[in-house]
Amino acid sequence: MLEPGDLLVVNNTRVRAARLHGSRKDTGGKIELLLLERLEPTRWEALARPSRRLRPGVRIEFAGVLGEVVSDPNEGRVEVKFETEDLDAILPGLGHMPLPPYFTGHLPDDDRYQTMFADVAGSAAAPTAGLHFTDSVVEALSVRGVDVATVDLHVSLDTFRPMVTEDIEDHVMHSETCSIPESTAVSIEKAKENGSRVVAVGTTTVRTLESRSAGAGLVEPGEHRTDLFLRPGSTIDVVDLMVTNFHLPGSTLLVLLEAFMGPDWRQVYNLAIERGYRFLSFGDAMLAERGV
Repeated sequence: MLEPGDLLVVNNTRVRAARLHGSRKDTGGKIELLLLERLEPTRWEALARPSRRLRPGVRIEFAGVLGEVVSDPNEGRVEVKFETEDLDAILPGLGHMPLPPYFTGHLPDDDRYQTMFADVAGSAAAPTAGLHFTDSVVEALSVRGVDVATVDLHVSLDTFRPMVTEDIEDHVMHSETCSIPESTAVSIEKAKENGSRVVAVGTTTVRTLESRSAGAGLVEPGEHRTDLFLRPGSTIDVVDLMVTNFHLPGSTLLVLLEAFMGPDWRQVYNLAIERGYRFLSFGDAMLAERGV
């Protein structure tokens, strides 16, 4: 499906063991945190469950590591200050892989929820379109003349938070950290000059590239934060093809797909349902063309 000269762009973020199980020091009540982002050396933004009774000053113990709530809950999000600056280093032994809540099985190997490109730790969920790639697939692409470039978007609340507003325009995106290496910007420029296509693996890669669009299909390299919400009517300038999983209604991911493909996405999904394609993180993927 890809041609010599096409450029495959992947998200090389790595998923943290970001799910923590603890208990309140004052009541012993169980608390679960999903770490979203490190704000300061000891301060983190997290999703808490349950969150409604958490208030600044509440202390939570996670297997001997203490954290203190330092903000009021906001849609389940709280800020927590831990007693250690080395939380990232001890997370592999302290936390758990943040598998999606609809996944009820057990992964004997946590790396099954990491893509082969995973390199830069910082995500609360996997960029799952990348799960479809293996060493043999990438090697075959290389032999065919398809190059691979990387971006990095740390998957956080924006990517997986469902929409709750009736009007798409009313949905508010929070920002996520992402970066585009200079080498990737150069590779995109080269592909465009040669009339080749930029193939984004996953919606996170699409958002990263389009948030730094410099016109004429090019991108500005560098690290930044993006709250880009691609929806019908949005300009998509960089990405020509997208590899993406099948998404549920009510998600910003499906809205992005319509922005990318146009109304033909409904026909594609009807066909996928008829043929028994699997949805969600461990499901199937498709190669989508940008609509005219």
